Amino acid sequence: MTRAKAFLAAPLILLSLAACEPVPTSGGAGIVTVPESVSSIAAPFQDLTTARVRAEDGCYWYTHRGPVETTELPLRTSSGNPICVRPQS
Repeated sequence: MTRAKAFLAAPLILLSLAACEPVPTSGGAGIVTVPESVSSIAAPFQDLTTARVRAEDGCYWYTHRGPVETTELPLRTSSGNPICVRPQS
């Protein structure tokens, strides 16, 4: 009976470890100093010190460090629109 439990538990443990993937630190561009024009329209709860422009979409992204996980999120205005340096296609 113990072998059967171990046989079932092993894949579950491996599957749970797969969720521990690190967040990429540079999505095509490094951390940049956010211009005053961007920081003036950005919503107040975002970390502008980690902001960067991603080459894939031309938009600013920042690193949100929450109590459970660290996530890359798009930098947004107070009204919820993404802040981009080029028009989205």
